[in-house]
Amino acid sequence: MAFRFVHTADVHLDSPLRSLALRNLELAELVGDASRQAFISIVDLCLEERVDALVIAGDLYDGDQNSMKTARFVATQMGRLHQAGIRVFKIRGNHDALSRISKQLVFPDSVTIFAGRAQSVLLTSGGLDVAFHGLSFAHPKAPESLLPKYPIARDGSINVGIMHTSLAGSPGHDVYAPCSVADLHNHGFDYWALGHIHVRQVYPGARATVVMPGIPQGRDINEAGEKSATLVTIRDDGSFEIEEKLTSVAQFERLNVDIAGTVEWPEVVACLRGALEQLRSNVRSRHALARVNLTGATPLSWKLIRDKDLLLTEAQQVAGQLGDTWIEKLDLHVVSPGGDAAADIADPTYELAASMRGDAASDAFRSEARAFIQKTVAELPAEGRDFAGKSEAELELFLDRALARGIDQVIARLKAGASS
Repeated sequence: MAFRFVHTADVHLDSPLRSLALRNLELAELVGDASRQAFISIVDLCLEERVDALVIAGDLYDGDQNSMKTARFVATQMGRLHQAGIRVFKIRGNHDALSRISKQLVFPDSVTIFAGRAQSVLLTSGGLDVAFHGLSFAHPKAPESLLPKYPIARDGSINVGIMHTSLAGSPGHDVYAPCSVADLHNHGFDYWALGHIHVRQVYPGARATVVMPGIPQGRDINEAGEKSATLVTIRDDGSFEIEEKLTSVAQFERLNVDIAGTVEWPEVVACLRGALEQLRSNVRSRHALARVNLTGATPLSWKLIRDKDLLLTEAQQVAGQLGDTWIEKLDLHVVSPGGDAAADIADPTYELAASMRGDAASDAFRSEARAFIQKTVAELPAEGRDFAGKSEAELELFLDRALARGIDQVIARLKAGASS
């Protein structure tokens, strides 16, 4: 016989999707519910595989939540596991530390939520003794390693450590309980069930296996690709088998579509259709959410830029016909054949474009544009102030893009209008 458990983390139930909601409320509602559906699929996996336990390595919740709807949902899912005799071992992560729900919910005795001091729980099944060691942190910041607080390995048992940690650091993630993979391997445990970093990572070793399962459901284009949970089987000899199991309901993907050489609008739509059909066939999650980027040299470039809203509508219609396929955003990086440099210098639209780009590059113009953006950002609600970046460097990149796209829009309307 064998001992089996499912390892997940960073579910971030009911995470708000403010930026997506500004663009497409229907899509935001779909993705907003996807975290719940992903957690249901995790519970379904536990039931289908008849595992002994579910391990949640932090951040089941998302920040300062107090929704009773979320509370009832979690209680229902824990109840399903309890009825099946499946134990739950959960630690609090940095987002859980902010959640009021995590401190108010009362779970059945089959659910162990580790406290602020390290605890160990022994579970015997399949002829194996498995000790689960966990530690929660009560605050959203943990600047020092938590590893010294964990006990030594229990003799005669398989030892599983549960920790929420940023490891040595990861882009886009706050430093939280940092430690090295080497230190985890040397601690004496057999398996480390980690959480916090949203990208799946597996670090096998001679003594231990360290797994960061990644987020089970992506929330935006920066969390693109399939998302999963980890099914762990401990064999009779103490060896481990690790399987990645799909959990994402809605899958974000970047889709680059080369429309070079197209001369008629229907050709562009045909290119879009072909690319979306291929994407749909490759995506295993129920919903495919595409950020489409059109590239290439085409005499239609000015018209496409000018009538981007019409092109987006056509792309959405194509996606709708494919079923469970969505356009998250449409970006255009198209140019005229030969570019501006090859254009007839007597063409006033090209002369205007060159003049505008020269003005936009001047310190005085950029300074004025920067001040306008900063003033606009300051007047927005707090949750919407990151759209222009979170640092000075990101603000400068946003300014570059805004100025370039603004010039393209002006010239596109003049150029397309003159040729229509």
